[in-house]
This record gives sequence, C-alpha cells and structure tokens, in this order.
Amino acid sequence: MRVSKFIVLLVAIAVLAIVNLLLGSVKIPVADVCRILIGAEGNEIWTNIIWKSRLPQALTAIMAGAGLAVSGLQMQTVFRNPLAGPSVLGISNGSALGVAFVVLLSGRIGGVALSRLGYLGDAAMSVAAIVGALAVMMLIVWIAQKVKGNVTLLIIGVMIGYLANAIIGVLKFLSPEEDVKAFVVWGLGSFSRVSGDEMVLFIVLMCILLPMAYLLVKPMNLLLLGDRYAANLGLNIRRSRMLVIVSSGVLVAIVTAYCGPIMFIGLAVPHLARAIFRTSDHRILMPATALCGAALALLCNLIARMPGFEGALPVNSVTALVGAPVIAMVLFRRRKDEVGE
Repeated sequence: MRVSKFIVLLVAIAVLAIVNLLLGSVKIPVADVCRILIGAEGNEIWTNIIWKSRLPQALTAIMAGAGLAVSGLQMQTVFRNPLAGPSVLGISNGSALGVAFVVLLSGRIGGVALSRLGYLGDAAMSVAAIVGALAVMMLIVWIAQKVKGNVTLLIIGVMIGYLANAIIGVLKFLSPEEDVKAFVVWGLGSFSRVSGDEMVLFIVLMCILLPMAYLLVKPMNLLLLGDRYAANLGLNIRRSRMLVIVSSGVLVAIVTAYCGPIMFIGLAVPHLARAIFRTSDHRILMPATALCGAALALLCNLIARMPGFEGALPVNSVTALVGAPVIAMVLFRRRKDEVGE
C-alpha cells in the first residue's frame, strides 16, 4: 500500500514537472517541447525559454520543496511541536539579515545599488544569505549546548528572529528606495533566480544534504519517544538534537540563498505526508515528506506562472494560498478521527 503511494507521488512529480515545461506566458506546443528536450533544432526563442527558464525553475522547485519539507519535519520532531517550521529558530531571518546588510547598505556605502550589478549582485546576495543563516545557526548550536529544554531553545530562536527583523527594519528606514525595493523583491521568494552553473551547484548541494538528513532517521525516531526513554536506549540527546538542528539549518540556508525565503512549505508538508502515509516512522516519513514537498513546490510554481499573468506571482503568496487549505484540511481530519475514536 505504501509502495503504491510512493509511486503515485513520483508520477505526480513527473506530471507536474512536464506541465511546468508546457505552460506559461508563452504557449509552446507539446511536440516542440519534446524536440527541444531531446536536443533537436527548433525555434530559438522557445529553446531559450525551456532550457534557461522553465526547466531550471522546475528542477529548483523540486529540490527546494524537498529541502524545506525535510527541514520542517526535522524541526517538528526535535521540538515535538506541530507548528515548528524551518524558520522557527530564526535561521531564515539570519539569511534575510545577511542580504539586508549587503543590499540595503550597498547604495549608501558604495554609491552603487547592488540591484544594478546583475549577476555580481545576485552572487553577493546568495553569499550574504548563506553567511547570515550559518551565523545564526552557529549561535543556535552554541546556545543548544548551554540550555537543556527544547522550549527555552525555541523561545530564544524566536527572539533571535525578532531581533533580526528589528535590525532589518532600521536598515530599510536608512536605505534608498531602490535598495529597499530590491530587498523586498528578494523577500517574496522565487524559483526563477537559479540558472546555469548556479542551478548545477544548487542541485549537487541538495543531492548531498538530503541523503545526509536521512542518516538521522534513527535518532529522530528515538526522540519521538521522549528524552528520558531515548536516553535509556543509549541516545545522546544533546548531540542528536544538535545534529538535527544543524541539518535543518543548512538545508534552510542553501534554499534561502538561492530562492529567497520560501514560506509555508516546511510547515504544511510534514502534516500532509503524515496524513497520506499515516505513520510517524521517519524511515518512511522523511522520503514521503521530501516527495510531497517537491510536488507542492512544483504546483505552486505552476500557479505562479499561470497563463494570463504578466510575469509571475510571488511564490510566497501562492504557497500560502495552497498550503493553508492543506494544513486546515489535515488538522480537521485529525480532529475528526480523534472524535470518532
């Protein structure tokens, strides 16, 4: 039964990826898309659209959705909190703070807005996002070694997020309008920023990080039993918690650096995977969550580029519109099952 569900998810991802290649503001016939994908000569404009825009977006959405979903599952497990997500410890806010320092101060200090520097500006923003996220993550890891309770660590993480937002607010107030606009656009999130060599590097990084996250399924299963019971079974609670936080934080840092802060996928998808597979075993739940995240990200990217829209809608708006009904449906169904029992 579970094998058939995995097959359905894989088919859904394949279908959504194909539809992402077919649909957009420019209509391209199916036959021409197939010819372009196999390398045959065709319309040069259509070829550029497929290879430089739609295919990179689809691949980026698959990897980013899987990474954020797995990160959310890890956070919900380590904190045993259904509302925990990838941004719960302020790591996403750290990425935003790093980008804010680079983008919002570039015009004032250097005299040239970073948004005018093209690829150099994009590279600087990606590096700043990674540095900001990893800096906050190292701070969280250091704090995790000092405090024992998950609730205390969670509260500290939320406070770090508020502090980062406060600093960003001050930088916005002091920055030129053009730089503020560039930062706001980055904050809307997009799967279209990654292309060429950047896309290859992003996919390679995610193909390394996702299997490494799967290596933590055993301690994550033990953490579900409670700290005292897991410790009696020989699990080093503090070390395991730190490894899960680091794994989740690195996934968030990489995705945020390349795509901007993508909200709601990390929160909603683990609940969706649990509802579909009806298990808490992370050996099944983690790959299921990754596949559900990839499928949902592809769906959101497709909606954002639906024909009839000029350009594309902000991905964060679409993820909220799609994810909110999903999480509400899952919670209502869980409540209904509890009442039925």
